[in-house]
Amino acid sequence: MEKEICKISIASNWLGDEYIFYDNHMIKRIFDNHSLNSNRVEWLEPSQISKQNKDKLIKACPEEFKEQIMQILDYP
Repeated sequence: MEKEICKISIASNWLGDEYIFYDNHMIKRIFDNHSLNSNRVEWLEPSQISKQNKDKLIKACPEEFKEQIMQILDYP
């Protein structure tokens, strides 16, 4: 079973937007479309994440996981 590396939130307002990274390079996103449609889940490939969101994720990433997350995201 995959092991969680870390969770990174890039929410910019009251809508949630959290990414969970796993050691098998899977990325789970939990987000809110609006207040009545919250905690939606999608599984992403790194190529499905915008450059802007990758920048936000790396900036918000805890230092001890940064190198590993950069590899998963194929960043820069």
